[in-house]
Amino acid sequence: MIKTLIFDFGGVIATIDRDRAVAAFARIGLADADARLDKYHQSGIFQELEEGKLDEAGFRAELSRLCGRELTFEEVKSAWLGFFVEVPPAILDYIEGLKKRYRIFILSNTNPYVMSWACSSDFTPSGKALTDYADRLYLSYRIGYTKPAPEIFRHLLDDSGIRPEEALFVDDGASNIARGKELGFHTFCPANGSDWREDLNAILNAKP
Repeated sequence: MIKTLIFDFGGVIATIDRDRAVAAFARIGLADADARLDKYHQSGIFQELEEGKLDEAGFRAELSRLCGRELTFEEVKSAWLGFFVEVPPAILDYIEGLKKRYRIFILSNTNPYVMSWACSSDFTPSGKALTDYADRLYLSYRIGYTKPAPEIFRHLLDDSGIRPEEALFVDDGASNIARGKELGFHTFCPANGSDWREDLNAILNAKP
């Protein structure tokens, strides 16, 4: 019986576009943005930020050095938010409905810049934050690992006390889904930007 739903953020709840992010970082002066940014898993200082090895100030200092000028928090935040095309209201409403029947967790490879937006009243026109749609947020930069590292999943299990066989993990990354299966979760891998509500309903109806 599925009791908990675990959603990825970017690519599942929010539609993302790597090319838009590359353009946004290029605009603030990062000449090799295309080589540094990935849709699913970052590298270099971007990975260090998402793993919590660099804090906000440390990342901004390193990025400023790469860009050849001192960047403000808002400039860096705006570049990170370049990843996000939209947060479909229908998806949020659907998750809000699911929250009445299931525990809802967010498990995301993310960073302080993205969460300063997502966990604020700027996240939705109604003033609701991502925290209003979930019981708990498990964020890579706070945990110290990024998906698909098994440690981030084990942290979630240890902290929440849930059983993987009673949870459905929803992520648009194939390697993340593979790790979830390996650890015993039910899994669902929708395409970024798709309306996956009917498919998820079918899975939940088949595994009451």
